[in-house]
Amino acid sequence: MAESTTNSPAPLPEAPWYAGVTRYQWLVLAIASAGWVFDTFEGQIFNLTRGDLFNELLQGHPDLAAQRQLWGDRFLGIFLLGGTLGGIGFGVLADRWGRRPTMVVTILMYSVFSGLTYFATELWHVGVLRFLVAMGVGGEWAVAAALVSEVFPARARAHAGGIFHATSVLGTWLATGVAVLVGSHWQYAFLAGVLPALLILWVRASVNESESWQQKKAAAQSTEELGSLRELLGDPRWRTRALLGMLLAAIGLASFWAVTVAGQDLARAQLLKDGVPAAAAADQAKTAYGFWQTTGGGLGLLAFGPLCVRLGRKRAFAFMHVAAFLTVLLVCFAPRNYDQLFWLLPLFGFCTLAVHAGYAIYFPELFPTRLRGTGTGFCFNGGRLLAAPMLFYSGTLKSSWLAANPGLELRHAIALLGGLFLVGLLVIAFLPETKGQPLPE
Repeated sequence: MAESTTNSPAPLPEAPWYAGVTRYQWLVLAIASAGWVFDTFEGQIFNLTRGDLFNELLQGHPDLAAQRQLWGDRFLGIFLLGGTLGGIGFGVLADRWGRRPTMVVTILMYSVFSGLTYFATELWHVGVLRFLVAMGVGGEWAVAAALVSEVFPARARAHAGGIFHATSVLGTWLATGVAVLVGSHWQYAFLAGVLPALLILWVRASVNESESWQQKKAAAQSTEELGSLRELLGDPRWRTRALLGMLLAAIGLASFWAVTVAGQDLARAQLLKDGVPAAAAADQAKTAYGFWQTTGGGLGLLAFGPLCVRLGRKRAFAFMHVAAFLTVLLVCFAPRNYDQLFWLLPLFGFCTLAVHAGYAIYFPELFPTRLRGTGTGFCFNGGRLLAAPMLFYSGTLKSSWLAANPGLELRHAIALLGGLFLVGLLVIAFLPETKGQPLPE
C-alpha cells in the first residue's frame, strides 16, 4: 500500500495560561492580593521604622546600638509567634465559617491593632500590639491563598498563586514610602496602618465562597468535619505533608527575617564604613532595601510561578534554595564599597525572596478542600513558630557574638544564617510533587 501523502495538520499552539480566566477570578486575585499587600505593609512598617522607634523608647540606654539590634529581632520573633497563632486559628475558621467572613475579621484585626501602636510609649506596648497585628496578618494569608487556589483553574493556579504572593512587593514599597515620609515620627507610620480596614467593604461586596467549599459545607454532617486539626494531624497522609510544609516555611521565614531583611543593615553598615553620616546612612539604607532590593525580590516572586510550571514544584524550590545560598555569600563578601553592594542588592532580593511565592502555590495543593485553609495556615504559620527561636538567636548572634569577637562583622553573621537555605534542601527531598495533579479531595 502506498504511503499516504496527506499532510497532518500542524498542532495548535498551546493557549496562554490566562486564556479563559474569568472576570470574577481576576477580581478574587485582586482582592486577595490587596489583603496581602497590606499584610506585608504591617510587617515591613516596623522593620523600616524600628530604628527611630527604639531611639525613642530606649533613649538613655548606655549600649543603644546593640539593644536596637537585640530588641529588633526579638520583636520580629514575637511577630512570628502571633502569626502562628492567628494563621492556624483563622485557617481552621476559614474551613468552618467560610473564606469571606474570616478574611473580613483578619483584615479588621491587623488594621486596628496597627493603628493603636500610635499610642505606644513602652517596649511592652509595642510587643503586645505587634503580636495582635501578626495574628491578623497570619490569618489573612492562609485564607487568601486557599481562596485563590480554589477559584482559579488548574492550568492557571501556579501563575495566579505566584502573582498573589508577588504583590507583597507593593506592600514593602508602600511601607518604605510611608517610613520616608514620616521620618523620625514613627507613630504616624503605624497610624496609616488603619487604612486597610476600608478593604473590608470591597471583600463583603465582591467575594463569594468558592464552589468547592460550598459543596463540602453542604455535604458535611457537622462543622467538626471541616477544618479539623485532629484529622490534619491524625491522618498520616495529611500529617506528613503538614509537618514537612511547616519545616519548609520555617526555613523561608527565618531566612527572610534574619537574612533578606538584613539587606538594609548591610547597606547601612557599608555606608558607615564608607564615611557617610549616621542619619544619612539610615535613610539611604531604607531606600536601598525598601525600593531597590525589593524590586529584585518582586521579580523573583513573579518568576517562581513560571519556574514551578516548567521544572515542577520541588525542583523549583531546590534550584532557588541553592541560588539563594550562593547569592548570600556573594553579597556578604564580594562588595568593597557601597556602590558595588548597591548593584548586588536586587539579585540578593531576587534569589532570597523568590521561594516565598511557592508557599502560596504549593501549600494549598497539598490538602483537600475541607482542610485547605487549615493545612495551608498550619504550614505557613506553623513555620512562623519554628522560625521565631531563630530570630531570637539571630538577634543574639548579631549583637552579643559580634561584640565579643571584634574581628567579625555583621556580614559574617548573615553569611552564617544563609546556611538555612541548604537545610531547606533536605526538607524538599521528602515532599511530594504536585505539578499537573488535581487538588486532592
